[in-house]
Amino acid sequence: MRSNRPRLGVWLVGAHGNVSLCAVAGARALARGLLPDDAGLVTEGPEFRALGLARVEDLVFGGHETRATSALRELEAFDRRNGLFPEATRRRLAPDLRRFDAEVRPGAVCGAGPAVRREASPAALRLSEDPARAVARLRRDLRSFRERRRLDAVVVVNAASTEPAARRLPPCTGSAEAFEAALGAGLLRGVPASVLYAWAAVEEGMPHVNFTPSPGCGVPAVRERAHARGVPHMGRDGKTGETLLKTALAPMFVARRLRVLAWEGYNMLGNRDGLVLDDPASKGAKVKDKDGALRRILRDPDVHTRVRIDFVPSLDDWKTAFDFVHFRGFLGARMTLSFTWQGCDSALAAPLVLDLARLADHALRRGERGPLGRQQEMLLAYARGRGAD
Repeated sequence: MRSNRPRLGVWLVGAHGNVSLCAVAGARALARGLLPDDAGLVTEGPEFRALGLARVEDLVFGGHETRATSALRELEAFDRRNGLFPEATRRRLAPDLRRFDAEVRPGAVCGAGPAVRREASPAALRLSEDPARAVARLRRDLRSFRERRRLDAVVVVNAASTEPAARRLPPCTGSAEAFEAALGAGLLRGVPASVLYAWAAVEEGMPHVNFTPSPGCGVPAVRERAHARGVPHMGRDGKTGETLLKTALAPMFVARRLRVLAWEGYNMLGNRDGLVLDDPASKGAKVKDKDGALRRILRDPDVHTRVRIDFVPSLDDWKTAFDFVHFRGFLGARMTLSFTWQGCDSALAAPLVLDLARLADHALRRGERGPLGRQQEMLLAYARGRGAD
């Protein structure tokens, strides 16, 4: 007898990237009892049990990938550089990873940076030659996945590499009507792949989660169409490392009325994301988001903030960050707070990808539409048993 729990597909853009692989392999390892616990997976907490979320062991994975590779090959390379997936574990997960690979399709590299284009497969490059045809193909891939695997719903999660920051997006992204007209006329040149993925998802009635600083579902055209289609969407750059700490600590200074004078952040990252961010345009998009999150909380136009990111190949996935906070308190006393953060970047991000996919599906079943708000607020709202505002 089939469970009354939803059968949920999770479609990962950037399917063979570290974050996606950690999410897929982690979910399957949890299902097979290969993990000591479900640490980091918020939606496995007792306060979420009454929501009837799709079970982690029932999630079905597929995705788009721009490189010609395989999950097992990438997971072996990940373990060689970072640990976490020893050979014995990979052997147990091999059938699951092969099933995942069977559901991975070539992705698009429209608007991608040089590092992504250099590694792109011929199929991905061909797909990107005509963005209008790419949208049609992306939609077919999503629709076929849902039908072939007999899924109740599919959530699309963009976990791909950061796209270079564009000074100005094409005018057709300004409204759903303009985008649809450009799509019909084959005039989508200059529209980045993240927007094409988001449009395809929304048109297929699938919630979209943007885990990257790329435009994605944040452009007016996609937001407008998502509301019209009754589709929820969320996110812009998952906060998993240094920015997670910033967004947790900054409200403390605001609540205590301790004026932050300066906040300097320095990040070192050595994985493929670090390589992509070594491109100044891609780095600019990431830095803008990381710095913007802090400024939105502090709400002080005079505060000095700066974020720097450097590619350090030897660190691989073990991201390291140093932060220095200079602040003023009672009697004008000037004080400092410094901290060092080191964490496995993908292991921090992967459970949040699973959390957001499950919550986006829940929002769809509740009839919610449009943007679901900031991640932390949404998690808290659902933990209290109600939808996000």
